[in-house]
Amino acid sequence: MKKSTIWILSIVMGFSFLSLLYLQVSYIEEMIKTRKEQFDSAVRYALEQVSKDVEYAETRRWLIEDITEAERQALTANNTSIQQNNLVQQTQRFTVRTRDGKIYSDFEMKVMATKPSELPKALMPSYRGTRTIPETSRSLVEAIKNRYMYQRALLDEVTWQMIYRASDKSIGERVRFKDVDDYLKSSLYNNGVELVYHFSVIDKDGKEVYRCSDYDPKGVEDTYSQVLFRNDPPAKMSVLKVHFPGRKDYIFDSISFMIPSLVFTLVLLITFIFTIYIVFRQKKLTEMKNDFINNMTHEFKTPISTISLAAQMLKDPSVGKSPQMFQHISGVINDETKRLRFQVEKVLQMSMFDKQKATLKMKEVDANELINGVINTFTLKVERYNGKIVSNLEALDAEVFVDEMHITNVVFNLMDNAVKYKNPEEDLLLDVRTWNENGKLMISIQDNGIGIKKENLKKIFEKFYRVHTGNLHDVKGFGLGLAYVKKIITDHKGTIRAESEVGVGTKFIIALPLLKN
Repeated sequence: MKKSTIWILSIVMGFSFLSLLYLQVSYIEEMIKTRKEQFDSAVRYALEQVSKDVEYAETRRWLIEDITEAERQALTANNTSIQQNNLVQQTQRFTVRTRDGKIYSDFEMKVMATKPSELPKALMPSYRGTRTIPETSRSLVEAIKNRYMYQRALLDEVTWQMIYRASDKSIGERVRFKDVDDYLKSSLYNNGVELVYHFSVIDKDGKEVYRCSDYDPKGVEDTYSQVLFRNDPPAKMSVLKVHFPGRKDYIFDSISFMIPSLVFTLVLLITFIFTIYIVFRQKKLTEMKNDFINNMTHEFKTPISTISLAAQMLKDPSVGKSPQMFQHISGVINDETKRLRFQVEKVLQMSMFDKQKATLKMKEVDANELINGVINTFTLKVERYNGKIVSNLEALDAEVFVDEMHITNVVFNLMDNAVKYKNPEEDLLLDVRTWNENGKLMISIQDNGIGIKKENLKKIFEKFYRVHTGNLHDVKGFGLGLAYVKKIITDHKGTIRAESEVGVGTKFIIALPLLKN
């Protein structure tokens, strides 16, 4: 499958997953918003009902207390009666006072009525000049009307007192807090809110005058407020504050059934991304292996052809007669054999990374001798580029417990990198040093090559990473060399770091634990 096709499929599938995820998140947010609005509306309606219940209770209390007292005072007022013929004119004077004796109202009522009979109406004789039953009925209607006017006057007095006196009282005198709790419980239940609630009452001065016994400050940031007496002057209003500790849990529990769907969508999205990553990685590995095989085929052909040619020359009798020629041909065969061995090691490195582990055959090794042997082998390759190797193996204690083959490959890889990335305008110079520091063996390999930029320096030990070399296209490799070096040094419980400057060169510093440690 082409890379462009994979990209198109990835973009389409990724966009589809993201759109699905966005729709689910939007739906959940909308559900939460709607649920909050429903809950808030139910609570506000319940609090309004509580306010009405409190006002109703206060009005009822005023009527019971004040009208009873007003009637008692009114019945003790002076009554005068004037009789004319069969009619009796009654004058009643009403005075409404408070408990402290202050007069709020004083009025007079005149009532015209027939003289009451000494006998029951039903037994009165029907002779001329006496009242009949219809006349008695009309008299009763007039008495009811008079009673109505009297009661209405009393209600007016009570209303006037409530308006001008009630708001001056403290909230504790006007409200029974246990009744408020009962009103809250009933109103919230009737509006479908069955959560645990806590409430407090704030007076007109802004002080908290009451708090429920099991008050919990959790969730107090989402408090609902309601004025208890809405007709009071603004400066004298008392406020009821209610909050629900379990409000958030209640709202989110109502949309919890959507959480598994969201989780599964996220899992599918992550799985899809990981699958695409694996596809691209496998494609890259396949391309790398194909390039590796093509390059290795080319790299194998050259030394094999050289060894074959040298072997044919050895068959010539004249070569045996010339020791110098024989030695030269033997040297060529030896160099090309080492070259083949190095290429085989490259294949082994690739195999090791596929297995993600290396089998180390540890033994005691003198690092100075090992590095010196690599330098002798590598000198011929450096001299081809008019370069030279300077060694300064000053480590007094160079005994380490390592895998000789892998450590040899590490040093060889670092030197080979110096050759690959040499400065074309200068002769190659390799400086190899060893020394002891803090109980460890230190190895440094420094070159005068093109160098590495700072932003690339942190990535050079990553597998398959290759530093961009601009217009330089003749550098072969697969980004495994330094990754292999890092892995081997780490497996030996050592460390490696790089120091580089563009145009100046690169220096690799290795630290390995000594055998005695």
